[in-house]
Amino acid sequence: MNRIKDVGVDLRNMKKHLIHGILFGVLAVNVFYGAVLYSSAQEESKDERDSAYKSMEVFTQVMERVRSDYVDEDKVSYDDLIQGALEGMLNSLDPHSDFMTEDAFKALKTDTQGSFGGVGIQVSIRDNTLTAIAPTEDGPAYREGVMPGDKIIKIGDQMTQKMTLDEAVKELRGEPGTEVTITISRPSNGLVKEITIKREIIKVDTVKDINGKRDFNVDTNKIGYVRLTGFGEQTANDLSAAIDKFKEQKMEGLIIDLRNNPGGLLDQAAKICEMFLPRGQLVVSTEGRVDPKVEYYSRGKDRIPGVPIAVLVNGSSASASEIVSGCLQDCKRAIIVGDQTFGKGSVQTLIPLPDGSALRLTTAKYYTPSHKVIHEKGITPDILIPMTPEEEEVLYIRRLGGSEDIFKSMSEEKRTFAEGVKDIQLERAHDLLKGVLILKSKKD
Repeated sequence: MNRIKDVGVDLRNMKKHLIHGILFGVLAVNVFYGAVLYSSAQEESKDERDSAYKSMEVFTQVMERVRSDYVDEDKVSYDDLIQGALEGMLNSLDPHSDFMTEDAFKALKTDTQGSFGGVGIQVSIRDNTLTAIAPTEDGPAYREGVMPGDKIIKIGDQMTQKMTLDEAVKELRGEPGTEVTITISRPSNGLVKEITIKREIIKVDTVKDINGKRDFNVDTNKIGYVRLTGFGEQTANDLSAAIDKFKEQKMEGLIIDLRNNPGGLLDQAAKICEMFLPRGQLVVSTEGRVDPKVEYYSRGKDRIPGVPIAVLVNGSSASASEIVSGCLQDCKRAIIVGDQTFGKGSVQTLIPLPDGSALRLTTAKYYTPSHKVIHEKGITPDILIPMTPEEEEVLYIRRLGGSEDIFKSMSEEKRTFAEGVKDIQLERAHDLLKGVLILKSKKD
């Protein structure tokens, strides 16, 4: 009996030791793999730090070698080299991101405030080339015949191929009364031409009627026409005043012309959309890494409920123009007529730096209410009516002061062509609204 009892105790002890052994083994394995994973994470983190340090080390070595060996000593101060490196870093991202010097930052802030001395050309980088998006109407460049889409290949004696946007703007601006010569290349006909422009105080009047004035009269069909040449600080207020004039005349239809409008202030675009939408309607949204999604909703009310709207756009309608046309299209509040828009739908955030300079960094992209991306896509019109560059050139010239003299200087063949050009986009928009009004009257 005692022997059996002793064997029972031994079996229990053996079982106990076996369980403890298994638990210890599992624990040891967990500790081992935990240590391996921790070590791997530490190595990855260390590799990342080493990579950054290594890159900075290479940067410093290059900078010091440039400072010691470059032929022109006056070009290799630390300030010059660091500024050049920052400009290169930002410019390598996209055409709209920039490092701005203090002077460039100040110049940017004047774009939408008051007036400034310059030639009146809004420019962008398109296909890696400095391009005139839309000369300011009534400005000096406009009067000298600079057109949307012209490639600016030289400013003075400097080639623009490696210029940043800020550098180009700085060269174009200056004291009123001074002159600057630019060399343009016109893709529509291969023209290469030097144009000397006298700088002026540029005053931006962004809301005009069909005659380029501010009378805002409806036509015989009670259809109003308004052209927005940009989105400045007073654009929404000026458009609101124009609508008041149209309403006094019992307007029944409205054409909003956004052709050759390069954009401007987002808040003005939103306010303009609000004039034609109910409160609470989504106007536009932005999506980025810092703010995953930001939405802008209408806070006003429709100023002209029930009045049909046609919006005209073309390949030089960009940015805020695309926000307005995309929003009104998605909300079924307007019919978009014309050609595919430019496709500039990214958000640039201005980040001031302690020394007065700033970063202009692309931080998000715009989306229409139906979540269509604008950037590099543009807005596709409901009624697509393309025009050739030659036809657009004729329409552009007709708006110029002294356009008759320009036409007289043309060859007989070109003059005959110009006389036959019609604004088919505007005509189609007008016919469209007349048709809508006829159907509406029959229903009533």
